Amino acid sequence: MPMANENDLVLVYFEDKPLSFARIEEILPDSKPNWYHVKLMLLQIPLQVVTWILRDVYINGEEFTMNGKRMRLEKVVTPQESENKDQEGGQETITPPGENGNGATVIPFNDRKKQ
Repeated sequence: MPMANENDLVLVYFEDKPLSFARIEEILPDSKPNWYHVKLMLLQIPLQVVTWILRDVYINGEEFTMNGKRMRLEKVVTPQESENKDQEGGQETITPPGENGNGATVIPFNDRKKQ
């Protein structure tokens, strides 16, 4: 499993079930070796910032307990981009289900900034 660092997205598991996505805001060393203060912004409504004191192996996906409940952090890895992209324009055509040939064109946000 890839190592999680500051600004990475993680999926927080509670008792083996996905609970919330979070962004790692800060990782600071604790006074005990191999322990860290991990500041997480939980991506839920309302946004919540928490700081957990975790060992390095817990930051990298090993299971731990909190108040007797099993917890785990899993780094979110960006999925590979679709291979259907137009090589020149960087656009992808999507055909909605049930429609034949009447696809929509997806325009990347960075192209809109140029206008």
